[in-house]
Amino acid sequence: MSIHTPHILRDFDAAITRLRSDVLAMAAKTRVNFERSVTAALERNAELANAVIADDDEVDDLERAVDRLGMDILARYQPVASDLRLVVSSMKIAMNLERISDHATNIAKRARKMSRNGELPDANLIEPLYTLADNLLRDAVAAYSDADAGLGASLHARDKELDKLHKQATATYAARIDGTAGRGEDYVHLILIVRSLERVGDLAVNIGEDAVYLEAARDLRHAKDREIRE
Repeated sequence: MSIHTPHILRDFDAAITRLRSDVLAMAAKTRVNFERSVTAALERNAELANAVIADDDEVDDLERAVDRLGMDILARYQPVASDLRLVVSSMKIAMNLERISDHATNIAKRARKMSRNGELPDANLIEPLYTLADNLLRDAVAAYSDADAGLGASLHARDKELDKLHKQATATYAARIDGTAGRGEDYVHLILIVRSLERVGDLAVNIGEDAVYLEAARDLRHAKDREIRE
């Protein structure tokens, strides 16, 4: 039976729709985990941190579902052109979302350890980093869901501000490690939290690049295309 028959086309369209739906469900769950992990760190909330750690399994399950469905679509329907880019981009985006959720889990684990102690000076420096990282993630997902290559291409330049804040916060926390008796370990946790926030921004940029590849068939990882995004 040819892929061009109505029956096969309906099955293919349904599979593509489900693939996109699973990626967007994964993105929504990842953003929730990310937001709650930072809240747990700011509020020293061990219970919330534990919930984030437990819920990471759901993101892992969704990534596996996207991979299985993507491979099935490739094997059964042998898509080409934009349909092929959609399958490949969706699978790559799912991989980046899973890595973001892993960073949320790492933040939650450090928040749980920090919850045993009192407040730290300058702990709130993580808030502006989180806001920038979450905005990048939100817009990266929107670039994919709304087929907005321009939005996806804009993320690289915006990520530079997050890199700047990461360096500033790291320097502040490093200076406090030796100067605050008994709290050096907590400041190490904060340094690693802001590192995770910076990495979330990088992964969001990756998702934006996949959205550009999907819609415009351009690979922004290559130097010859960098003028598009900078």
